[in-house]
Amino acid sequence: MGQLFAGKVAIVTGAGSGIGEATAILYAENGAKVIVSDVNEAHGNTVVEKIKSKGGEAAFVKCDVSHAAECQKLVEETLKIFGRLDMACNNAGIGGEANLIADYSIENFDKVIAINLSSVFYCMKYQIPAMLKTGGGAIVNMASILGKVGFANSVAYVAAKHGVVGLTENAGIEYASKGIRVNAVGPGFINTPLLENTNPAQKAGLVALHPMGRLGKAEEVAELVIWLSSDKASFMAGAYVPVDGAYLAL
Repeated sequence: MGQLFAGKVAIVTGAGSGIGEATAILYAENGAKVIVSDVNEAHGNTVVEKIKSKGGEAAFVKCDVSHAAECQKLVEETLKIFGRLDMACNNAGIGGEANLIADYSIENFDKVIAINLSSVFYCMKYQIPAMLKTGGGAIVNMASILGKVGFANSVAYVAAKHGVVGLTENAGIEYASKGIRVNAVGPGFINTPLLENTNPAQKAGLVALHPMGRLGKAEEVAELVIWLSSDKASFMAGAYVPVDGAYLAL
């Protein structure tokens, strides 16, 4: 285990699979104690066991991030278990239905906004006071390339991720002088469970959108999260950083 984050504690939401899982594991490999959070208890506990099997420290806390009270409890449980909070990756999210705006269901729109956008506000609202108590910290919010551009038939996801970028910029401004750096990451299309319902032709179409000629890997996004969480990114605040195989450069 590395010592980059020795003595520090991190929360990762949506850590039961994909980018969240890769990030939780990499935090632990760099010495952090990790709270693995997810709505799926079985998946979350599996990630905890993976971390422990490598000699890391981790605990699972179930949380539905679409509810403010559960986000508050997540931070409270973190402080009970590990005594402090230094880093957070607010990663939990869903894709939502594929439909034109006029055909998009109100129920699904509200659900995507709650899980992908409101949750980031809820989490930061309770994470920030905990970090201030110990002199500061770092928060990385999981946006998307779709936090900067549109994508047909994905109105709720696009709106939510644009909102995450705005939340991050505001938090960056408000807390940069208080020792808390807040940044956002913008992954391109990553080979995770979020894409499990795409057929081979659809996946090939997504690959073609990336000049690098492939989808990203969860571990590649996690590496950027770790860097932004570390003192190596000490002058980074309120930033949006894509990791997208040149998708946005087209």
